[in-house]
Amino acid sequence: MTGSGSVAGDLPEGAEEEFTSAEEEFTSLVGRLLVAMPGMVDPNFSRTVVLMIEHTPEGAVGLVLNRPTEADLLDHLPGWWTAAANPRVVFAGGPVGEGGGLGLARGAGTEPLEGWPEVVGVRVVDLEAEPGVDSGLEARVFSGYSGWGPGQLESELEARGWFVVDGQPEDVFTPQPENLWEEVLRRAGGRYAFFSTYPENPRLN
Repeated sequence: MTGSGSVAGDLPEGAEEEFTSAEEEFTSLVGRLLVAMPGMVDPNFSRTVVLMIEHTPEGAVGLVLNRPTEADLLDHLPGWWTAAANPRVVFAGGPVGEGGGLGLARGAGTEPLEGWPEVVGVRVVDLEAEPGVDSGLEARVFSGYSGWGPGQLESELEARGWFVVDGQPEDVFTPQPENLWEEVLRRAGGRYAFFSTYPENPRLN
């Protein structure tokens, strides 16, 4: 598997209105964000924000935007260090293919990978084609990705595992990824903003 997560816990009355049903006609979520419900118990996805970069009836691919690692980019891909947004570390994009890398970038300086669409003003880039020092490129480098097989993501949405909200380029390059989960929910407003105040461990309250 891939990007599946489990959920637990009760929801406030009426919150079910905010979810997408797998029974609805297929709609691609490319360019949108999956925001983990507070009850997500899978440690791979607890309080994560995932940018969807591919979504078809055959499956889906996304990158977790708020899981920086301690791996300094200078030690792993020094050619990308100057272009990288702070913090200049490798991000954990998900539990699939953790030995491989993917890059997201905006601005001039390198070519997008063939077959990947531009989403929210950001494109998937070839990490082997290093940008120039003065390229003006802003980048984020990921190890691994989040993946779903046919119907898996739709089942998780129906099981209330994720909120689906609009993404912005700044979500990819935020200098404070540890705050992204709360910030995205507050920005979405309404019931989403209510969930942004949900404690990481409600049992401690």
